[in-house]
Parts: sequence; C-alpha cells; structure tokens
Amino acid sequence: MPAMSSLESLQALPDELLGLWHTSRVPVLVVAFTVLFLLRLVQYLRTPNRQKLSATPIPGSPSRKVEDIAAKWIETETVPHLSEKSSKSLEDDHVEDITIAKPSLARTKGPKKVVGNKLPKPTRRPAPTFDPAQEKVQPLVFFATLGGTTEAAAKKLVDELGAWIDASDAEHRILKPEIHDLSEIDFDDFFISAPKGKNVKYFYFVVIPTYYIDTCLDNFLEHLQETHHDFRIDTAPLSGILGYSVFSFGDKEGWPTEEEGFCNQGKDVDKWLARLTDRKRAFPLGTGDVQSDAQERFKEWRLGVQEVLLDISAGKGLGEGVPGSGDPMESDEEDLEDEDGEEQSQSRKPKKSKKSTLDDVEDLGRMVQKDSSEENSSPDSEPMEVDFTTYSKKPKAAETSAPKEMVPSSSPTYAALTKQGYTIVGSHSGVKICRWTKSALRGRGSCYKYSFYGIRSHLCMETTPSLSCSNKCVFCWRHGTNPVGTTWRWVVDPPEKIFDGVTQGHYKKIKMMRGVPGVRAERFAEAMRIRHCALSLVGEPIFYPYINEFTDLLHKDHISSFLVCNAQHPAQLATLKPVTQLYVSIDASNKESLRKVDRPLNRDFWERFCACLDILREKRNRQRTVFRLTLVKGFNMADEIRGYADLVERGLPGFVEIKGVTYCGTSTSASAGLTMQNVPFYEEVQEFVTSLNEELARRGLEYGIAAEHAHSCCILLASTRFRKQVDGEWKWCTLIDYDRFFELLESGREFSPEEYMGEPTPEWALWGNGGFNPEDERHFRKGKKEKAQLDAGDAKPVIEI
Repeated sequence: MPAMSSLESLQALPDELLGLWHTSRVPVLVVAFTVLFLLRLVQYLRTPNRQKLSATPIPGSPSRKVEDIAAKWIETETVPHLSEKSSKSLEDDHVEDITIAKPSLARTKGPKKVVGNKLPKPTRRPAPTFDPAQEKVQPLVFFATLGGTTEAAAKKLVDELGAWIDASDAEHRILKPEIHDLSEIDFDDFFISAPKGKNVKYFYFVVIPTYYIDTCLDNFLEHLQETHHDFRIDTAPLSGILGYSVFSFGDKEGWPTEEEGFCNQGKDVDKWLARLTDRKRAFPLGTGDVQSDAQERFKEWRLGVQEVLLDISAGKGLGEGVPGSGDPMESDEEDLEDEDGEEQSQSRKPKKSKKSTLDDVEDLGRMVQKDSSEENSSPDSEPMEVDFTTYSKKPKAAETSAPKEMVPSSSPTYAALTKQGYTIVGSHSGVKICRWTKSALRGRGSCYKYSFYGIRSHLCMETTPSLSCSNKCVFCWRHGTNPVGTTWRWVVDPPEKIFDGVTQGHYKKIKMMRGVPGVRAERFAEAMRIRHCALSLVGEPIFYPYINEFTDLLHKDHISSFLVCNAQHPAQLATLKPVTQLYVSIDASNKESLRKVDRPLNRDFWERFCACLDILREKRNRQRTVFRLTLVKGFNMADEIRGYADLVERGLPGFVEIKGVTYCGTSTSASAGLTMQNVPFYEEVQEFVTSLNEELARRGLEYGIAAEHAHSCCILLASTRFRKQVDGEWKWCTLIDYDRFFELLESGREFSPEEYMGEPTPEWALWGNGGFNPEDERHFRKGKKEKAQLDAGDAKPVIEI
C-alpha cells in the first residue's frame, strides 16, 4: 500500500508543474528577457568602436584626408586588409571616431575586379658623371685561373696598362691598375655595390678562362645571378662604376663554336654584368682560342678598351644612345635582342605620325591623273606622262637666284632621313650602317657581297654623295623622304668635305655598337678600318657632279668602290672613271614595265636606259660590270625572260645579280601598289634564274649560275670570263683581289677585270649550297628555328636576321 501511494504522487507531479507554469509564466518570461537585454547592453557598452570594427579597414597613411580615402575605396570596389602597423598608426592619430559610409555595391560571385592605374616604370638612372679635373679612374683587373695561364695574362695586362698610362696624356687622370683573384676576394666587396673611394671611380676588367669542371667561376656566376634576382638589392647595384669589359679564353678544339660552348662562361659573365651595371659594357666581349689566336685577340681587346678609357678619363663617357655605347636601332631595323631574349634598348611604342608636310613630286602627277573612282580604274591602264621638271609657278627671274641646299637641316626631309638612321653630311650626302653590318659584327652572317665578291659587311661603308634621285621606284625604302630631280640645281659640296664627313659618321655609328650584346671584339676592331664602300644607299651617286674626285679619294685610301646607278644619266656614266665594280639597275625588260616599276621623272627614260646599257658594254673590258635585277612579282617577272635576255645580250655585263624585292611595309609603298604579295619566294627566284640562264644559253651567250645567297634571296649569274682552271678543274672565281686592283689602278695603265680576279669562289657560296658563311652562326627569330628545320628537309634553312 505505501508503494502504491508513491506511484500515485509521481503521476500527479506533472499536473502540478503544468499548473505552476500557467500561473507564473508571464513573470518568468519577463525576467529572462530582462536578463538577456542587460547582458546585451553590457556587451554593447564595452564596445564603443562597434561601427568601425564592423566595417572593413581602409589602407592609407595618417597624412591622407579621410574623404580621399573613402572616395578611393568606393571607386576601386576592393579594400585590402590593413596591416597591423598601419592600423596602429590610425589609432594613434585619433581617426577611430570617423564614420565612413559603406559602398552600396551588390556583392557578386566570382573573383573581385581590381581597378587601378599601372605604376610607370622607373626612369633609367643617369650614368655616373666623371669630372676629369677632380676625379681619377681606377682600373680593377679581376681574373680566375686554374693552371696559371689566365693569371699570367691578367698580370701582363696590368703591366701593359701601367706602361700605357705612364706614356699617355691621361697619366694624371688614370691610376695604376689593381689586380684581384676571384678565388680570394669577397664578392660582396665588388659585385653587390660599386666600391667607393674619395675622388675615385672604378672601371672593371674581367679576364677568365672556360672550364667544364667545378671552379670558383661557378660560384662567381652564381653570385652574379643571385644578385640580379635578389629583390632586396637594387636592379643595377653596380651602375656606379664607369664601365666594364670581359675577355674569355677558350679552346675550339673541344668546343669549336660559341653555340657549342666556346667561351660560354665569359659570355655569361658579360651578360650578368651588363644587367648589374645597367648596360655599362664599354667594349665587346673578347674571346681567344688558346690553341691559335688568343694572344692576338687579347691585344686587340686591350687596345680597344684603352681607347675607351681615354674617352672616359676625358669626361666623354661611354658614348651616346644605348647606355654605354649608343643606340644602333633605327626606324627600319628590327629590335636588337640580348642572347636570352631581353631587349637591348627600351621599347618604343609606335606613335601616330602627323601628316608630313613633305611634298612628294610624284603626287603632282597623281593629282593630274587622279580618277574619282579608283576601284573602277584598270590596273593596266597607261599612266599619264607628266614632265615633273617643268612644274613651277615661280617667275623666270627666280631661276637666276642662288642655288639652295638639297637637304637643309631645318627641312622635313632632313628630319625624316635622320629618323631613319642617316647621318646627313653637308647639304646633299649621307651615310648609314645597314643591318648586315650589325649582323656581321655579331657573327651572324654578312650580306650577299661576301658570298659573291668577298666583302665582309663589317668592313663596308654604305654612303651616297647625292641624296637626290630621278626615279621613284615602287620598292624604294625611302618613299617621300629623299628629294628628286632630273638636273643638279643645288649647292655642291667639295668631295673632300663629303669624304671626311661620311667616314667620321660611319666610324661614329660603328662605335655605337660596342655595347650591343654579342658583338665580337675582333670584328669590332676590324670595323674601325673601312675597306669597302657601297655607293648605293639612297639617291643617285652618279648624279653628284664631282663623283670622279670622290672615288679618287676612296681609292687613295685603298677603299674599294661599288657604284650603283639607275641608268638615267648616260652623260655622267660615260665620263665615269674606273671603279672596282660598276652596277646598273635593270628593273624591267621593256618600256611599259620600266615606267610602272621605276616611275622615272624623265620623259625620255627608255632612251636614256638603252644608252646606259650601250655605255656599259663599252666599259666591260676595263672594269667589272653588273646588271642588278630586282624582281617584283606582278610587276616585272611574268613573261619577261626573253626581254631580260635581250638586255643582257645588249650590255654583256660580267655579272647579273637577281634578287627578290624586300618589302619595306610603308604606306607609300602600298599607295604605289606594292604589298607582301609582290615579294617572290626564294623558290620563284630560283626558277626565274634557271629559266633566264637557259634562255641565255640558247642564244649562245656564255653565262652560268655561279653563286647564291639564300638568306638575301639573291643569286649570281656570271660570265664564263670569270672562270679559271685550278688543279685541272674549271672553277668560278667571282671574288676580287682588292690589293691587286689598287696596284693596277696606281700603275696608271689600262687593265681588264680579269687581271684582278680573285681566288675561286668558296664551296659554301656556290649555287646549290645556300651561301651562308660557316664561320658565322645562324640566328633565328623566336620560334623560327624549329619551323625552318622542319620545312627545310635536306636543304639548309634560310637565316633570318
């Protein structure tokens, strides 16, 4: 019974609790809500900066106005996290009570869009100035050695530099050189920052060997590379030195070329020092083969650097243009790139050119014959003949006024030619180094003149004593920039002034190449002695009234002359004295084609053309004569083989150069009707030459295909007069014996071109072998090498420079 009463009491308990809840639930809820409210209020009172913490912090410095910070925050739509240091600085400056409105931007899925302006690159730091009156140059010679050969060379360099300093006028400005072994010095003392001395600035000589085992050179190269990539160190920590130059010894017996490893460690040191010094390469990398020419190359390198030291000690610095050497880039040239693809000079974005105020004489004729609808005009329609020489609105009295300069320095013509890389000499002459000169200096190949006639491009000067021309050829690279005319009506500069000006201008441009990566020291030294002159730059050289006196100055200095004329000045051609090789441009095989291609200014252009061919025939037994054919697809190639054969039969030149046109890509070329479709493939040029050779053979003319230069798209037809027996075999001898030519010229007697015929044409230059000099190394644009190797098959790939 007691147990039963307990069970009944437990069952009655929930009913009592439920009754209690119904009677007191209102007070309990009120009390609970009050407690929660008080707890929340206490938390709120303990957090006075609630609104600041709920917003995302804003970066910035205490000095900035808050309104600007807020505006930038809203504009950029993103707010990076504020660093602890910046947050503390904001609190210290009591900006915590400032309220900033949140941007009313809907948050979307996906990555945040970062908006802002790209920071400009820092400008290149100026080269360290040198005051000859107060400062001195301290040469430092660094070397690495294993067997002692390089150490001996470095000590010899120090002795010879010391003797030269004692004997030179710069003795008080250049200190005696100091020598350092790379294995014994701390690299941080010399190759992280430029050493400092009171009124002293430093110049680095680096002489190293090439090893393929672990040596201190590996540590040195690793140090240079790590210094360059270390974000804690300035990009050019050694820019404070005056300059540097590297010479490397190697062995071609095991590694015959640079591509295969010849002097590769010297090449790497030169590259990293160029970056660390901000392009202070004072002289090209010197290389020498310990088995053959090391001493000779080492001496050339030393003499070259000594010349630079003289300029530095006189306060002239390293030169103009590219920091350390000068700017070799010109408007019609490709960018020169470092070996690892870095641009040699700062990239220049093309600017929209303003409309030129330069009047093109050719446009006068276009205005006369302009049709309102060019699309409906027939491409084969005959252009209206216009006598450009009679267009004048001036009274006749003006014709008696004093002659003016052909290219005044204030004229747009002068500005345009200078921008294209010309050095204008006097009032009507110019000089310019071509891309093949730059290529040859870097060991990347010479132009076709080396394959055909033995002319090394880095020894050749390209110039003209007359910038004016009487043609407006569709393929001319200088459309609208050089003056035109049919008679000389300008001031005439003396030949001595022109000769001195063009040679000085050429040497100055060569010197501007000494800081370019890849330039070979021995070729740079050779280039400082001009051996050949190509009178074919722009304009018409034979137009100059004193052309014979100018060529005499060239020959007196033993500079060979290659003169190109456009077959429009028979009187001047007839009185021309013998030159090393005389060219006539044959740009078409008939009158109508010549009118469209050359667009001559003379009314009687065809008669003048034929007269020049007859004069060339008379001169063929006294000097080497050449027909130069420039093939333009769609203009002068189709169905003109027989016509060209007629011209060859009439002039009987010693050689016929056949070259595919090079497209310059200018708007003026396009307006003349020339596009990339007019540039023939090399296979088309080969087919054309083969057909022309067969046609000449059918006529009984003794010619043959002698040589080729595939990467210039150029092939040489030669008369059999320039063949001779060598070891019982008939061989082409298209090369020139230049020493023999000057000897014959100075003898005063008449002589034939066979008398200065040179050695047999090298095997690699003959027809079918490509024509690339094996002493040089092929260079391809990025991505072109593999494609050329796949497409070439058994044939040698075409070089692209």
